Amino acid sequence: MTYEAFWHSLTTIYPTGEAKAIAQMVMELRFGLTLSDLLCGKMDTLDEGELLSIQRRLLTGEPAQYVIGMAEFGGRLYKVTPDVLIPRPETYELCQWALEHQNAQRILDICTGSGCIACTLAAERPDAEVIAWDISEEALSVAQENALISHVNITLEKQDALLLSATFNHLPTNFNLIISNPPYICEKESVTMEQNVIDFEPHIALFVPDNDPLLFYRSIALYALKALSSDGWLLFEINPIYADETKAMLHTTGFKNVEIRQDQFGKERFIRACR
Repeated sequence: MTYEAFWHSLTTIYPTGEAKAIAQMVMELRFGLTLSDLLCGKMDTLDEGELLSIQRRLLTGEPAQYVIGMAEFGGRLYKVTPDVLIPRPETYELCQWALEHQNAQRILDICTGSGCIACTLAAERPDAEVIAWDISEEALSVAQENALISHVNITLEKQDALLLSATFNHLPTNFNLIISNPPYICEKESVTMEQNVIDFEPHIALFVPDNDPLLFYRSIALYALKALSSDGWLLFEINPIYADETKAMLHTTGFKNVEIRQDQFGKERFIRACR
């Protein structure tokens, strides 16, 4: 199978530009072939059966990252499975904002998923203690593998982000930084989402009830107010639709210096607050 035939087959479900980008991603991450390699015909050396298997899965709409089992995030590669969300470039912007906090020596990542946030912060701050929580044992297993892949030391624990206040007396405190990218998409928003996200990515990590969009934010904020050090910071990735409501909630909870920041696409995607 030629490279042109491979990417062209994907145009049955993707626009041409996206089909080429997906094909190039697969060839680079799965087989280590650059675009120059592909144009020089090196794809001819690959196993035809494996290529056909990959092609069939892609043609179902399955995201390429799940097909090849890897995703790029902030210049690093991470394992991904259907048990975790595919890391988005916007989330790396949240990591960059977190890294501006130079005194963060004790960091907690809540709803860690693949562990891409925790692993990134641990890699960039090797002297920091990084703890990561998730309710999903499958996600924690993926995050553990990503810690090994990234050669970082993070402590992974199973915790329910909605029960933090109820179990506070049994949880660690005195964090300099608490960071989270929790579920924040209302169920009603699913009608505008890409179908492959709906069909393949874990709903437990995506959706919240329409009548309670700040469900996770309130729970985490109440815990963070008590668990942060006196000069500690709370950082969230947020739903732009509810940016003002999230800001108001943090003020009401008792946080100070609440600040919203836009992502690279101009959407109000991040918020931070000081205890």
